[in-house]
Amino acid sequence: MISAPSPNFDERDGPVEFLVLHYTGMQDAASAVALLRSPEAKVSSHYVVDEDGTVYLLVPEEKRAWHAGISYWRGRRALNGASIGIEIVNPGHEWGYRPFPAAQMAAVRDLCLGILARHPIHTRNVVAHSDIAPNRKQDPGELFDWPGLAAAGIGVWTDDFCESSGLRDDLAAIGYDVTLPLGDVVRAFQRHFLPQNLSGEADEQTARRAAAVRVLVDPG
Repeated sequence: MISAPSPNFDERDGPVEFLVLHYTGMQDAASAVALLRSPEAKVSSHYVVDEDGTVYLLVPEEKRAWHAGISYWRGRRALNGASIGIEIVNPGHEWGYRPFPAAQMAAVRDLCLGILARHPIHTRNVVAHSDIAPNRKQDPGELFDWPGLAAAGIGVWTDDFCESSGLRDDLAAIGYDVTLPLGDVVRAFQRHFLPQNLSGEADEQTARRAAAVRVLVDPG
């Protein structure tokens, strides 16, 4: 791990409850790290994971990094104060979105496992940036290996489909802000849990997958 301190942090206002995964969405790792360390930019993350697996530490976990912005998950807004943010180097949809290399995903897995060992973060609170800001963000996107992380105990995943009693209610129970435009929320859910379908449509396949995810995260 390489220390690359960022000045862009302040004090937390509570315990860590969420782990938020991003992609950098920039042309290379150096540009991303430079931005996250720039006082003028006023953005940061706790960690950056390069495509070769190199991990950069920018902000100590006990401090609040500025990565989530306007955000919501499971009743909590403004998640910076209660989350750890990992930026994963990838050009993103603007600069040539591509699969995440195996070495990078292995480093993300090991980093996440360490974080989860240090903080009592529920698996349902390991989220994408797009999950917590579906009307603004699309990272880390549909090519990200959520199933592989879930197999290691990081976040949740299912290949199942269940009978749905209502897509909006299921999305709300999973954690999404359903006061936002439904198409944005549905597409964010699809990017995470149904990447073969990015229609943004409230179709039967999406509703049945959302019902299955709800069983995992909100069984009551």
